[in-house]
Amino acid sequence: MMDNERIQMPEGQDLKAEIERLRKERNAVILAHYYQESEIQDLADFLGDSLALAQAARTTEADVIVFAGVHFMAETAKIVNPERIVVVPDMEAGCSLADACPADKLAAWKADHSDHAVVAYINCSAATKALADIICTSGNVAKVVASLPADQPILFAPDRNLGKWVSKQLDREMELWPGTCEVHVRFNEEKIIEEKKLRPAALFIAHPECEPNVLRHADFIGSTAQLLAFVKDCPAPEFIVGTEMGILHQMQKIAPGKTLIRTPGVTGGPECCACDQCPYMRLNTLEKLYLCLRDLEPRIEMDEELRLAALKPLERMLAL
Repeated sequence: MMDNERIQMPEGQDLKAEIERLRKERNAVILAHYYQESEIQDLADFLGDSLALAQAARTTEADVIVFAGVHFMAETAKIVNPERIVVVPDMEAGCSLADACPADKLAAWKADHSDHAVVAYINCSAATKALADIICTSGNVAKVVASLPADQPILFAPDRNLGKWVSKQLDREMELWPGTCEVHVRFNEEKIIEEKKLRPAALFIAHPECEPNVLRHADFIGSTAQLLAFVKDCPAPEFIVGTEMGILHQMQKIAPGKTLIRTPGVTGGPECCACDQCPYMRLNTLEKLYLCLRDLEPRIEMDEELRLAALKPLERMLAL
């Protein structure tokens, strides 16, 4: 089916009702990341960060997995669930981190460091995962790195900022791949300092993919799930949130009385730009979610040899 044909929507269609109908007919489960648009988050059967979504994908009994996130996340669902149909709203929803670490270049780096173990952040392609010894997420990275023998040299890919942060936390040297998240590196240190001065009661919370000069001003650093829990449990009234702005929807739901401030980016305050929005996550829409359920396309397909190779380091992570 041609793309221009596929996007034809019947007039007056109640998309949410149709999604609900198709979800039941297909015995489908909708997994969504916190960075998705709020209307997609609210439709999800399971909402989470990369670690929680990987765990949910492994345990689901649905026949169809609809993954509202980015491509590497849907690949992960297929890796752990080869017998199920895995579809995505938009196959072009990629990731700057995954693009920054192609498998052939990682293989060359690994060959030059044959005595090193490879720890790969889950934000990478299946082919890159297949070269790793173990996978990590931002939520379990310290636990994963600490699980390796103290004398084991490590190659860490693809996010250099996450690698720097955990290296400092564990006081452990690692060789770092030079990849970054195009959203988290946009946050501006000087403007964060200005924002903190304007709002002395506010705590600055940040994802470890942010640059080190930004993280040094953070009152708390953690994964998306950890940031959510901190906002819910911390008595502070205001938070400057240093991650993709999609998370604010859930934060406001679990902490309705608290003030949430988007972190200013390189071009100024959040009111003047979309510095804190992931363009790939925003490719998924309610219409595309309906269409992928209706057509069971686009599908994630994977060579079995590649899937098995990528499964090994993922299973090592999930076993922790």
